Amino acid sequence: RGHVILSEAKDLCLRCSILFRRSFASLRMTCFYIPPGSERFIRNNRRMARSSDDPGGLLSFRPMVTLLCTVRGCALPLSRHDRAVVCASGHSFDVARSGYVNLLQPQDKRSRIPGDSKASVLARRRLSDRGFGTDLSDCLAAILTRGMDGGPLAILDTGCGEGSHLAALAKQLHAEASGTDISTAAIDLAARRYPAITWVVANADRFLPYADSSFDVILSITSRRNGPEFSRTLTAHGKLIVVVPAPDDLIELRRAILKEGVERSRVDNVVDELASEFVLETRTESREVRNISRVEIDAILLTTYRGARKREMEAVSSLGEMMCTIAFDVMTFRRRSQS
Repeated sequence: RGHVILSEAKDLCLRCSILFRRSFASLRMTCFYIPPGSERFIRNNRRMARSSDDPGGLLSFRPMVTLLCTVRGCALPLSRHDRAVVCASGHSFDVARSGYVNLLQPQDKRSRIPGDSKASVLARRRLSDRGFGTDLSDCLAAILTRGMDGGPLAILDTGCGEGSHLAALAKQLHAEASGTDISTAAIDLAARRYPAITWVVANADRFLPYADSSFDVILSITSRRNGPEFSRTLTAHGKLIVVVPAPDDLIELRRAILKEGVERSRVDNVVDELASEFVLETRTESREVRNISRVEIDAILLTTYRGARKREMEAVSSLGEMMCTIAFDVMTFRRRSQS
């Protein structure tokens, strides 16, 4: 991708590209060898790049993939210019102080403040900080380690939320990572904690603002799916990984609060929904049973649309700690056009 990499230092260069590429534009032209034991040098220079000359991290937004303009009928490539990204037609999008860019157009909003609320996003972050989702991230990393050719990956997480899953994968796989979500609150929170990742506010249901064949892997983790756009932005041999709640996900909590114990698989519906563009290759599960506290129950309810209803919040008042199943179906797809 334009880097000059010394073969004997490949791993280190991949590592420093993750640490440096969003702070120094020159690294897009040259990748310097950083010898073992130089982590302090790397950290210090990252701090320098975001010090008095760049207090808000504005210089950090230097996406390695090509972003596209989202103005209706445009879709021209965007390039960095001062504190904005601009297309050849003059459409400009400011880079936020926390380091993300908002490409969401008014016609792509279904409400005044679309996507998850700030309260919901913060609840997901609290759960992530308590270890929720670690098993799923490890499952995804194992799938990608087995299923790809071992080279550096370009990964897109659509509906990425506050970014914890994508950040975990980027760290484990030394991947070039991009995340998009329609929630500004989610993307802002992600950008503040994980500045080495490219974060974009956009409506992935309508259009993914990336050039054709940009990504080796696209993730859709409990979010809506746009099969045609996934296919367009994946490389020829790229993989789509879709994660949905398993039939018994949170079953104990649902029985206690929602008074329902229905175990309904979503796998067949996902396969049918994507059938015109993708073929299912593998299916696996991520599953754990853990003790959840009352504080964690409250956070889980805030992350769900039904759980935040007044009736359900009243029902939870009688609950204490409980054992609960956290389970996901994980499906890997390939593009149907592949032989």
